[in-house]
Amino acid sequence: MRKALKDYAQGADGEEQPVQEKSELFELLDDAIAQTLEFCRERDIEMNTVFEKQDTFKNIGFFNQAADTLLSNDDWRKQFNGYENTVTALYEACKPEIFRQHDNQRIAAIQYLRGVVDALVEQADIDEVSQKISELLDESVVVDNAEAFNIKEHRAEYEIVQKGQGWDLSKINYDKLREDFKKAEYKHIEIAELRAFIEDKLQQLLEQNHTRTDFAQRLQEIIDKYNSGSSSADAYYEDLVQYVGNIREESERHIREGLSEDELEIFDLLKRDKLTKAEEQRVKLAAKDLIIRLLEGHPKVLVQDWWKDGQTQRAVKAAIEEVLDKDLPESYDRVAFKEKCDNVFELVVEFAASGRKWVA
Repeated sequence: MRKALKDYAQGADGEEQPVQEKSELFELLDDAIAQTLEFCRERDIEMNTVFEKQDTFKNIGFFNQAADTLLSNDDWRKQFNGYENTVTALYEACKPEIFRQHDNQRIAAIQYLRGVVDALVEQADIDEVSQKISELLDESVVVDNAEAFNIKEHRAEYEIVQKGQGWDLSKINYDKLREDFKKAEYKHIEIAELRAFIEDKLQQLLEQNHTRTDFAQRLQEIIDKYNSGSSSADAYYEDLVQYVGNIREESERHIREGLSEDELEIFDLLKRDKLTKAEEQRVKLAAKDLIIRLLEGHPKVLVQDWWKDGQTQRAVKAAIEEVLDKDLPESYDRVAFKEKCDNVFELVVEFAASGRKWVA
């Protein structure tokens, strides 16, 4: 498999694929397919039993079960993706001769299984995958018995229908999640859908507030615990459900704190442990005043490309220090004050340089 990828996958920096003898390509493709099917067989996914039937493209239950098996272990899913990538790369390299010399049904089934898994794990838009498979089936029609093969019928039966669950974080019924999971036939698919939802919401939270890295670490700990075999599927799902509750609370924290999302991010950078209520209010005031100073204050400090020049950088940093010196509690000593000023300045520079906010 590694040799096939090295010889026939896209080269570095957009290099064209090397021209090879098509006979060797066909051998490598057949070998890659055989290795993919053997990998599946070792995990009790008997793809050959599906090919032997006339209803390959109707056997959605089989592919759901196969996806459920692959999703039970992150490494299995990643390894299968590697096999499918190799098969697809070799198939593309074998065109156009492959249209008349190869049974493409096995390739389509491998790609379809990958599409089912991706639609669950990545909440991916599977239209592109479905289109690729439809084209592959069209190409397979270039055989002697093409008249006996109903293209439209098989295309319709071969559509990927799983697109993952759609939940509103603010309205999730946790008891309903648990109840549905108990009744689910494919538990790892349920886990994958919930995990994909969580990862999407977590990414949004991290983009809003970069100080939330502890949430990402906590999720990884839950995943690692399951992958190591330290928790059952039921326990894993329960951990994820509880985690959903945590990110829901975090997504609403700015409301409870009486701050905007941007103000909350600055507040999280500025706050310290064991603040009194009065001190906490002063830190919140500092966060609010700082954003007003940067965005609306005069003289204007966020000028065009300010982060590229040392003089304009110093003007921004001086404005930050001025506000924090006025608003932060007296309990912030010189060391703590400098640390907080530096942290805020680095954040503002990072955001401006990446074009996210506070550019000018």
